[in-house]
Amino acid sequence: MEQNLQLNKRIESIDIVRGIVMVIMALDHVRDFFHISANIDNPLNLNTTTNFLFFTRYITHFCAPTFVFLSGTSIYLQSLRKTKKELSPFLLKRGLWLIFAELFIISLSWTFDPFFHFFGLQVIWAIGISMVIMSLIVQFNYKIVLAIGLIIVFGHNLLDFLEASPNFKHNLIFDLIHSGRDSLYSYLPNRVVMIIYPFLPWTGLMILGYWLGKLYTPAFTQQTRIKILRSLGISLLVFFVILRYANFYGDPNSWTTQKSGWFTFLSFLDINKYPPSLLFMSITVGVTLLALSITEKIKNAFSNVAVIYGRTAFFYYILHFYFIHLFATLLFFIRGEHTVTEALKSMGKLPFMFVFPGEGYSLGVVYIIWIGLVLLLYPLCKWYNQYKTNHKEKWWLSYL
Repeated sequence: MEQNLQLNKRIESIDIVRGIVMVIMALDHVRDFFHISANIDNPLNLNTTTNFLFFTRYITHFCAPTFVFLSGTSIYLQSLRKTKKELSPFLLKRGLWLIFAELFIISLSWTFDPFFHFFGLQVIWAIGISMVIMSLIVQFNYKIVLAIGLIIVFGHNLLDFLEASPNFKHNLIFDLIHSGRDSLYSYLPNRVVMIIYPFLPWTGLMILGYWLGKLYTPAFTQQTRIKILRSLGISLLVFFVILRYANFYGDPNSWTTQKSGWFTFLSFLDINKYPPSLLFMSITVGVTLLALSITEKIKNAFSNVAVIYGRTAFFYYILHFYFIHLFATLLFFIRGEHTVTEALKSMGKLPFMFVFPGEGYSLGVVYIIWIGLVLLLYPLCKWYNQYKTNHKEKWWLSYL
């Protein structure tokens, strides 16, 4: 009886870490819509960036891999409560729902284009297609699942060498699986899909998150789990430093000597997210594992707030995009620098309606808007968390 209670209890440390990354994630999306150079330059461009801008972007690198990795952990915890016959169709349906949500709910929040000239395949798509694949993989033996995850995560950068060959030609399948490149593919006249998150490495990461879930069973004491999480986290960070220094595998972009020692260090840190390289996953998941070990025993006002965001992550994710874009639209009309006609003419040419490249605000303003957004979302997330708690009989809540 006690073991069943443990299995049905939410793991607060997972919710805390997920909540923290959801808050940090919003900073990057606010920057996308409001920072003056967001749509004309890469914040990690060492020739033009500043320390403040570089790390504003860099800290958000930890969000997507943490979210995908912990989604895998949640799947393992669900496997303790569901049979494989129950879990597989649930993952299939939830994965297909997330793909639909990416195309028709998230893309609309980015573009405000009701005619859907532009679809973006981003992190929700990657999670969705990975769940569809996981609906098959969870049927396998636990050790086989682990082997599949390790092969994908440690081996997918071998495809970089194929891609770098002079005779290689990109195509839809390769871009969907591994490359991405923000490549555009037309499916109808004046309508395109942009591949931002190729799914293979993200699927591998979700599989390894699934493997981690075993640590949260009664077979492991809290103290043992903390030690394992800490050891794994430190090992991954050491692995990152050694492999990155070697500069021969694990990331398509080599680090180079820059104009100063500090900027050389920034070059060392600047790893590839699209697709997530082995080195990218090593440093981000390494930090995530350390965060999980630290939050195991935390119980204070901060953790209580973070838990709310973590338990309502998808609800928060959808709302934050719409709020960001609505506020950007409001400022568009207040500034009056462009007419609505100009904005409508740009439909299908610019990813964001009512947001024009080269227009925006300083990073200080971006941070103020970000803080205001996070505070605004808290009571809504708190209400939704309470609603879910009080209405567990509603099946559709498991998809949000």
